[in-house]
Amino acid sequence: MRSWLSLGLCLSLLVTPSIRVAAQQEIRVTTPPVAPQQKTKPAPKGKPTTRAAEQAATTSKLEGFDTFVAQAMKDWKVPGLSLVIVQDGKVILSRGYGFRDVKNQLPVTPQTLFAIGSITKSFTAASLARLVDEGKLEWDKPVREYMPSFRMYDEVASEHMTPRDLVTHRSGLPRHDALWYNSELTRAQLVERLRYLEPSKDFRSTYQYNNLMFVTAGYLASHVSGVKWEDLVQQRIFAPLGMQSSNFAVSDSQKSSDFAHPYKVAKEGSTEEVKEVPFRVIDALGPAGSINSNAEGMAQYLLMYLGRGKHGETRVLSESNVAQMTTPQMVAPSALRYPEIGHVSYGMALSISSYRGHKMVSHGGAIDGFTALLSFLPQDNLGVVVLTNLESNRNSLPSILAYNTYDRLLGLDQVPWNQRLLDDLHKNDASEAEAKQKGFTIQKKGTHPAHDLQEYVGEYENPGYGSVGIGREKDELTLTYNRLSSLLKHFHYDIFETPPDPLNPIERTKVSFFTNDAGDIGSLTIPMEPAVKPVVFTRRPDRRMTERAFLEILVGQYEVGPNVAAVSLRGEKTLILTLASREYELVPRRGTLFELKGVSGYSIEFNQDTSGMVTGAVFYQPKGTFVAKKKP
Repeated sequence: MRSWLSLGLCLSLLVTPSIRVAAQQEIRVTTPPVAPQQKTKPAPKGKPTTRAAEQAATTSKLEGFDTFVAQAMKDWKVPGLSLVIVQDGKVILSRGYGFRDVKNQLPVTPQTLFAIGSITKSFTAASLARLVDEGKLEWDKPVREYMPSFRMYDEVASEHMTPRDLVTHRSGLPRHDALWYNSELTRAQLVERLRYLEPSKDFRSTYQYNNLMFVTAGYLASHVSGVKWEDLVQQRIFAPLGMQSSNFAVSDSQKSSDFAHPYKVAKEGSTEEVKEVPFRVIDALGPAGSINSNAEGMAQYLLMYLGRGKHGETRVLSESNVAQMTTPQMVAPSALRYPEIGHVSYGMALSISSYRGHKMVSHGGAIDGFTALLSFLPQDNLGVVVLTNLESNRNSLPSILAYNTYDRLLGLDQVPWNQRLLDDLHKNDASEAEAKQKGFTIQKKGTHPAHDLQEYVGEYENPGYGSVGIGREKDELTLTYNRLSSLLKHFHYDIFETPPDPLNPIERTKVSFFTNDAGDIGSLTIPMEPAVKPVVFTRRPDRRMTERAFLEILVGQYEVGPNVAAVSLRGEKTLILTLASREYELVPRRGTLFELKGVSGYSIEFNQDTSGMVTGAVFYQPKGTFVAKKKP
């Protein structure tokens, strides 16, 4: 989940020797509490020697793994972690490390609930696959044939988008995450807003990760099945896998006796602290990222994929659909940064690559305070799930542990992944520090706003992104969007910026204001989605300008030279100007100023005396200004 919001993976180095939270309590993770390993089933009678030999070989390969985990947790400042490894149809390791609750020093167990973030997407694709298996849905039939109201900004995408397109990130739409993050929009409203979101690529031309397409996929699944997406996943996926503890909302996790608290590394200059952050409610985004689960439950989910859709003797997904989910559908542009990792493609809610010559299927998950990874090598019948309670901006630990597990169990030399990624983090931090130390900036010093601060205050709206509020606190402006707020500092000219704050998702957001022909602030832009041009928010008129009581006092006849203009009220909120037998709708702007809809440069401003009575009006036109008196 990434855009103008601070949700992305940022490679930077952690150099402090201990974890600190807001209460300044030190947590030592050199030897974190380790939950007991999940017990494996006894070996079948008649094969004790073989089973014992297998267990001994596995134990030997994982020797020192707990120590490796402890050190890596310390290096990355991860408070708590739950991990499960499955091989050849069995759980061979299921453990918790560190703390699920730092303040109260509560340890992580294999039953501890974590947010799994975007791993949820594979559950949504799996629920669609169940509907395909049941004959209720076709992967390649247009979405509009199931939901006629479905509409994208691009008409070609509107007509031809299929369920397969929804779950392969090839819609042409970039992330547009700022629309949904922390908003109060319903799932239906998010799908409705798609028609206003600008694409950055042609339909089906390019892989572009998009959460909103998976919201749409879940909404489609609900529409086709007749039940909520949550109920569909519960019935078709959770129940047959025995994932009784898994849920769809952080509010449900907090009702459990064993759940992880969310944390983030707050980096301010050279100071770094691990601080607890609020749980982020993303219920409307559910199909793209709201599931919470634990190592025990995710082990069963992983075994189902390695079993090609079967869990024990139960068929959960058809082998055909598992094959489609784990087969490349869309190339994801990727550089060969490391020789061990192959080029990446995307299946259906799962990424496909290779690790040291072995096919690897995986998906990461990240939401406020949590980072997770589901990863498996299908041809080797081996897989790993790593759940952590530290945000992804400075947390590469899930991948490090998955790769180290593969190295050990495949009998390969261990690649120094931990040191490699720490070095990358260090280089990134050093580059950022050097730029700051040398004072590099695009800011133009010594400039000032073109208007008094009060003139910027108001509400601005966009049909897709909704409303932005600009307020004022003493001598500074404020920005409010999707229930997120911040001060707005002058940057240069008519551009303002929210100040740095590692705990505020809208930190370092630039807002550009624009003056209209009348000399008023008429709009603002915010780079909500970097892949397209900044989003335009048009200033809303004063609220009273849409109230019937206010509009009624403007109704009447106005003498303009030899002509008479009539102003009437149509319905509850629409003023109509009739002049020379022609009608014009009046569009509210500010105060008592209205523009003539569809006629550029023409407006009318009503005059009031000290008692509020309307005495006349002024007509503004490109080639003249005219005074009108209201007839008694």
